[in-house]
Amino acid sequence: MSENHHESYENMTDRQKNRTIWSVITASSLGTLIEWYDFYIFGSLAIVLATKFFPADNPTAAFLSTLATFAAGFVVRPFGALFFGRLGDIIGRKYTFLVTLLIMGFSTFLIGCIPSYKTIGFMAPVLVLILRLLQGLALGGEYGGAATYVAEYAQPHRRGYWTSWIQTTATAGLFISLIVILITKSTLSAEEFDNWGWRVPFWISILMVAVSYVIRKNMKESPLFAKAKSEGKTSKNPLKESFGNRYNFKFVLLALFGAAMGQGVIWYTGQFYAMSFLQKVMNVESAQVDSLMATALFLGTPFFVFFGWLSDKIGRKAVMMTGMLVAILAYRPIYDSMFKSVNLESKTVAANGITEKRTAKIHSDIATDSLVTFHKETLYTDGTLIKKDSIVHWSPAGIVMKDGKAEEPKLSTSVKLSDDTKWYLVFLVFIQVIFVTMVYGPIAAFLVEMFPVRIRYTSMSLPYHIGNGVFGGLLPAVATYLVTTGKDAGHATWYLEGLWYPIGVATICLIIGLFYLKNKNNNLHD
Repeated sequence: MSENHHESYENMTDRQKNRTIWSVITASSLGTLIEWYDFYIFGSLAIVLATKFFPADNPTAAFLSTLATFAAGFVVRPFGALFFGRLGDIIGRKYTFLVTLLIMGFSTFLIGCIPSYKTIGFMAPVLVLILRLLQGLALGGEYGGAATYVAEYAQPHRRGYWTSWIQTTATAGLFISLIVILITKSTLSAEEFDNWGWRVPFWISILMVAVSYVIRKNMKESPLFAKAKSEGKTSKNPLKESFGNRYNFKFVLLALFGAAMGQGVIWYTGQFYAMSFLQKVMNVESAQVDSLMATALFLGTPFFVFFGWLSDKIGRKAVMMTGMLVAILAYRPIYDSMFKSVNLESKTVAANGITEKRTAKIHSDIATDSLVTFHKETLYTDGTLIKKDSIVHWSPAGIVMKDGKAEEPKLSTSVKLSDDTKWYLVFLVFIQVIFVTMVYGPIAAFLVEMFPVRIRYTSMSLPYHIGNGVFGGLLPAVATYLVTTGKDAGHATWYLEGLWYPIGVATICLIIGLFYLKNKNNNLHD
């Protein structure tokens, strides 16, 4: 890229610049959206993948192994940020996130091609783990490149607005992954989806990657980087300048502990933990959870752009810190209301609304016991349907037994929501998505503006991916542990215990941000 390109960009009219940046945003956003889709499709299909790539004799261990493999992609994101951030500051933004797009796309496609555990044994989970690590590395380099690229094309006074379009891609990627899975499931029979249909969402991504690659290949380098490179002002060692220089490293730490880690936990609470809470704590049917989450995400996504625009007017700090504060204060009341929306004590059983049936699988040694399945459905007047299944060992004397000892029935509960309750929960999740948009909408512009062009890609990528990949990525595991221990301890509000992690992290971040961040937008490094 020559200096002439930079000069020609500077000489453009505002209308020409707007047309140029829209093409830049389209190319950057499409690729980033695809990478988020690829990244989340694995988590969205975790239950199915557990049966395909891990031993079937222990379903719980298989599911936990799948979640661990999913989490591995988060853990390596900071390493991807360092590796690709360094390349982006040395050779350019365009070529670096072109490489990350191809790595992510082919890794996702190949996951859909791996033979099952039954076919190739332990090579199946090994190959999945390798491809998952490649996905995490690619995503670690993708976001910083896309955000930096757009920011360096944007006019400083509209940087929050323009970069906020990149911010919509993470939520849009999750939304599209849910939609693709719903369409695939509705198109195929349950048997077809279980046999081979689960691979379709992985295969589809290669088509989107091909389109995005063609678009990105024809893009030009960002004008600010092109100018710095033509003037010989790019960094020869971005890692050393970013983290070995005390002055720059101070801003890296401030970006992490004053903004990114709080943003990370709020992002994961409003989208991933909300989904997990509905499924695992409230026992809402999976299909309804997917539909509910997709609706809330669709309604909330435009607010990324709104709060990005607002940050141009009143400052990044004001918008992000307000979002953190409101989330901290509102999480417990919101989740308490979510949980109580399916409180059966406040509902009335419909006339003839209870049905029960029992089936038995007789063992060869009938004198010992038989395996009995109890199924019970309860319909309430508001339309709520509760399904309970229990599988127990039943002795000839009619006593629940196992190995000659009395056994407590193990229940599996599934809740089908009434229409009113479903829309109420959509509203409560939507409110959480609004918190997400407040902290996430402005943060790309905020991070870009903290660092000079020569080390921008490297410096902004690391705190972002530690804040999201580590602090945010740990949320599901930590929150689940807190809920479990709270329930075992008999706490009256055990279902709210998981919120202490995001509330605690966001509170620390809020305090640091309030005291050490400046509210005015920093354009001194352009």
